[in-house]
Amino acid sequence: MALIRSMRPEQWLKNGFVLAPIVFSGMAGDPEAWGRSLLAVAAFCAASSATYLVNDVIDREADRAHPHKRERPIAAGEVSVASALATAAALVSIAIAIALTLGGWFPLVLLAYVVLVLLYSAILKRAVFLDVLVVALGFVLRVAGGAVAIDVPFSRWILLVAYLLALYLALGKRRTELVVLGEDAGSHRVVLGHYTLPMVDGAISVVLGATVIAYALYTVAPDTVANVGSEGLLATVPIVLYGLFRYLYLLHRHELGGSPTRALLTDRPLLICVVVWLAVAATVIYASR
Repeated sequence: MALIRSMRPEQWLKNGFVLAPIVFSGMAGDPEAWGRSLLAVAAFCAASSATYLVNDVIDREADRAHPHKRERPIAAGEVSVASALATAAALVSIAIAIALTLGGWFPLVLLAYVVLVLLYSAILKRAVFLDVLVVALGFVLRVAGGAVAIDVPFSRWILLVAYLLALYLALGKRRTELVVLGEDAGSHRVVLGHYTLPMVDGAISVVLGATVIAYALYTVAPDTVANVGSEGLLATVPIVLYGLFRYLYLLHRHELGGSPTRALLTDRPLLICVVVWLAVAATVIYASR
């Protein structure tokens, strides 16, 4: 169904960041915490789908000139603007209802996420580098939402790692857009006219290094060691490094960076890497308890 495709359910995978706090806080054995975490994921799924609909309404004319985005249902005329906006309003209502059920700081975090994404769609996506920085901040708010939903302290390191990883993926997406659109990139999206491949590749290299360092420092940080009971998470650093390198390979050789979600779901080595990382991290965290 065209309307469902416009909601981009395949992108809900990004809301897995909401589950980071329950995994790394050692509460994965708590059914109540899982219930609250999954409700938080549902709220972010509804909110993110609403913002995708609004974004596609705003961009529908530009999308019609794009070689791939022209197939989006709103740009293709399969979904009317009125239907898209009505569905977006319904989804926001669902997200708000869930947020109020969870209570605490969660409604404010979710509201901040929605406002940030709408500002991005309307204004901020036109500012060079600010666009990717804002996209990455949305992932930090997902992690923060997961933390407040189960009332656990924020891990500054987890927030930093989430931010850098999301920034790495966002820059990869910009790189793919530049490659696919070529000299016409600026006419499809204004901000792309300010980027160059060498500039984006340089930024990717910086963020890649920063992500690895931040994650390595997180694994041996005093609060992490106190929570986990050992420095065992350090063993996951090579796995993370491989995953980041694999994504870099996909960017340069297969141009899958335009959709990190598609890259994860279609590239078997990357998917196996994520599964192995989850298994090793879970073993380290829960073997010490």
